[in-house]
Amino acid sequence: MQAALLNATFVYYLFPLLMILGWYLRGRQARHARSLAILEENRRAGLTEPASLHPVVDPLRCMGCGSCASACPEGDVLGLVRGRAELINATHCIGHGACKEACPFDAITLVFGTEKRGIDIPVVNPDFQTNMPGIFIAGELGGMGLIRNAVEQGRQAIASIAAYCEPRRGDDRLDVVIVGAGPAGFAASLGAMERKLRYLTIEQESLGGTVSHFPRGKLVMTAPVVLPLVGKVGFTETSKETLMAFWEKVARDTGVEIRYGERLEDIVPEGDAYRVRTTAGEYLASTVLLAIGRRGTPRKLGVEGEDLPKVVYRLIDAEQYAGQHVLVVGGGDSALEAAGSIAEQPGSTVTLSYRSAAFSRAKEKNRQRVEALEKEGRLRVIFNSTVRSISETAVVLDREGEQIELRNEAIIISAGGILPTPFLKKIGIQVETHHGKA
Repeated sequence: MQAALLNATFVYYLFPLLMILGWYLRGRQARHARSLAILEENRRAGLTEPASLHPVVDPLRCMGCGSCASACPEGDVLGLVRGRAELINATHCIGHGACKEACPFDAITLVFGTEKRGIDIPVVNPDFQTNMPGIFIAGELGGMGLIRNAVEQGRQAIASIAAYCEPRRGDDRLDVVIVGAGPAGFAASLGAMERKLRYLTIEQESLGGTVSHFPRGKLVMTAPVVLPLVGKVGFTETSKETLMAFWEKVARDTGVEIRYGERLEDIVPEGDAYRVRTTAGEYLASTVLLAIGRRGTPRKLGVEGEDLPKVVYRLIDAEQYAGQHVLVVGGGDSALEAAGSIAEQPGSTVTLSYRSAAFSRAKEKNRQRVEALEKEGRLRVIFNSTVRSISETAVVLDREGEQIELRNEAIIISAGGILPTPFLKKIGIQVETHHGKA
């Protein structure tokens, strides 16, 4: 009787446990299948090389718990494949580092570059100074893409610059020219104000740098930061819009001076200082802080009319193009995503021009989206075409000798950017190529 009672009790508790185990295993199997499908799709599209800082998983340490994948705020960057974590969406990794922090087995290392693709990183000392005395680097250019770390680097770099400038003050030169108003440059500018340095900040585009061009709603920061003149900013999970609105308010409240639309052209040694040449003038400064990011200057087409205001090099908000005739130039993911988003706006007429015969560099899902929109008549694709000229109301394409004129009110050129590495080498900064090392 007692044995029967024990057996009944055992079965009573065992059954729900087996149900839970079965549910867990089925869910795990589904997640593995989904991760493998994403990985295979990216392999077929050739999208396997991360742009910057990214995780490498030690298979001997990884226990397949999935903590890293869950911690990544970008989603579907890491996944479980055959029981181990793997980078399944390499091109979407922007180096948050949350995966490394979340791993309970210390199985993740953050590195730059891969065996196939090296990444050029300037050599920077612990005080953020390069081999060129007085030239400092902070933020993404130095390999640090994470916003909160870039902010911290900007703050620390200004502290080093203040110490460097102290014995050199007394003449009319600037203490520092800060190049870039992204996370590192903005924090550095506030730090320069706080330390009463004679500073000048230039930015070729707008406040926020690369962050200002992120898609709407994108999660951009996952931990609090400390801003000079402001103190601790208690954001935990922050969208692009929230962060940009906050930075704009800080800029207004502090009165920080940033010269927008001014691009750096050259840095030339002059005595124990530097002559900084920009598109707007020249400045003599004891130090220069480069916080220009890694994307560099957008690659231009070099055609007549490209300087018109309707020509831009990144899509910020697709809704602004509703009801317009738009041309998107390029064949990568950014071009296809821009064309697709605009084509879905009411009243828009979108043409996608690409110089090659197929979208070999884009993800399959983006290619499928463009194909579907083309079939619906909401998007026109013109392969083997290049832009010949741009006017106020039209654009002329050249398709293998055939001239195609299109009514046009806006152009988005997604042709990539000119990396800053040649410029760094030109002014004497030592650069190392990293092939999968921290």
